[in-house]
Amino acid sequence: MRLYQDFVKRAIDIAGSSIALLILSVPLSLISLWLHFANKGAGVFFFQERPGKDAKIFKVVKFKTMTDERDEEGKLLPDAQRLTKVGRFVRSTSIDELPQIWNVLKGDMSFIGPRPLRTYYLPLYSQEQARRHEVRPGITGWAQTHGRNSISWCKKFEYDVWYVDHMSFLLDCKIIFLTIQKVFKREGISASGQATAEAFNGHN
Repeated sequence: MRLYQDFVKRAIDIAGSSIALLILSVPLSLISLWLHFANKGAGVFFFQERPGKDAKIFKVVKFKTMTDERDEEGKLLPDAQRLTKVGRFVRSTSIDELPQIWNVLKGDMSFIGPRPLRTYYLPLYSQEQARRHEVRPGITGWAQTHGRNSISWCKKFEYDVWYVDHMSFLLDCKIIFLTIQKVFKREGISASGQATAEAFNGHN
């Protein structure tokens, strides 16, 4: 596993991300233009600090799917109200994740691995859950193919750690196949009753 994790997997990520960015340059430009108008001037890209391998902080980039509309007190409206129709489509088809190919090329991420989560979750992980940071985070992963945002955080972390212990080329190929299947079925996009994912509080 070490040979694959340390050398082969990274080589595949570099080659795959380089080719993907070339092939997708025109579609990504068109999507950016579409979101520019849909987001009402809120911008096209969304940058946020996330912990990567060994919990090293980096800035993840995604397509922005919400406006920056606020209430009378200047507070951002709830996600469900700011999520645009275009943004809902982009999110449900996982198109919002495509800019992270740049993070893969840079080495912040891999195509396959545990999803990078918010930095303020770091103190909430148990010692076992924190093992998800032993590998580079991914655009998709084992947890995403088993429910994505529709499963509990506890189960999601179990899947992440299981992937860390069983990482292989064949497993990554299986995850890619299952991810494509999930995207077409548009399953597990949101937690029940939520526009996006439910926040992790350390007790799920």
